[in-house]
Amino acid sequence: MSLFQRLDEHHPLTGRLAMAVEYDGSQYCGWQWLKHSASVQASLEKALARVASAPVRVHASGRTDSGVHATRQIVHFDPPASRSEKAWVFGANANLPRDIAVRWVTQVDDEFHARRTALARRYRYVLLNQPSRPVLERANVTWCRDPLNAEAMHEAAQVLVGEHDFSSFRAAGCQSKSPWRHLHFIEVHRHGPLVVIDVQGNAFLHHMIRNIAGALVTVGRGEQGTDYLDRLLALKDRTLGDVTAPACGLHFVDSLYDPGWALPREPLGPNLLAFLGEWTGERPLPDSPRPELRQGRFKAEARVEEGDHA
Repeated sequence: MSLFQRLDEHHPLTGRLAMAVEYDGSQYCGWQWLKHSASVQASLEKALARVASAPVRVHASGRTDSGVHATRQIVHFDPPASRSEKAWVFGANANLPRDIAVRWVTQVDDEFHARRTALARRYRYVLLNQPSRPVLERANVTWCRDPLNAEAMHEAAQVLVGEHDFSSFRAAGCQSKSPWRHLHFIEVHRHGPLVVIDVQGNAFLHHMIRNIAGALVTVGRGEQGTDYLDRLLALKDRTLGDVTAPACGLHFVDSLYDPGWALPREPLGPNLLAFLGEWTGERPLPDSPRPELRQGRFKAEARVEEGDHA
């Protein structure tokens, strides 16, 4: 798939639209609107309103915390005016600050909902593991000057795969009604000085990934054994957990949807890891009731096409 596709400027888009947004979260309180601080949502809605000449409200696939970045935040909105693909993308970017950009926009069925129809979310936590402090990467990695054993970190993390009570890894102020989440996979790999924690799940608790990253760094330094996260998980008590890793190293890199929605595919971010060559939506989802339920519409349509009317 080419990265360079000409944006249509002749045919106005109608109905519900889906859009991918990339942002550097360093200067924002996070994705969601807050009265007392700048948010990515507020900036995007303001820019889209300029394009539409009317107020626009967007709904996102998930919230990100203060200082967290995103390379594929999926949003949807019902536009108050018809504009072409080029007008939405170029117009929004012309009115957005330099640390936020729209990547693409596409028409979707009215049943599409950026949050409710999402099957999974994927994050990458990036550590720069070298003696000297970072310069060019300082805003989007976490610096660790102590040698890290990535293999030990990966081994320790595998106990988290599956459905668990993640109380030991949720922030004290987390508002989720349940501490249970399903982690599809978590991998830790070293690429030269970069140590990357790659994790996908149905959803995440407040600070969950950053708390997991903090514990894994403790293992990587050799301060705890590879059974450390197993012990923390069993405690189900955040007050007995490890430190919260800084927000600057965390990137929201993918929201997964049923292929039937036909959302554009693109290289998985951040661009610092482009050499890995992976594209969005490549990893298969595990067998789980939640994805099965949300994929129900498209599976039913496939059965009808195949002549199965059961």
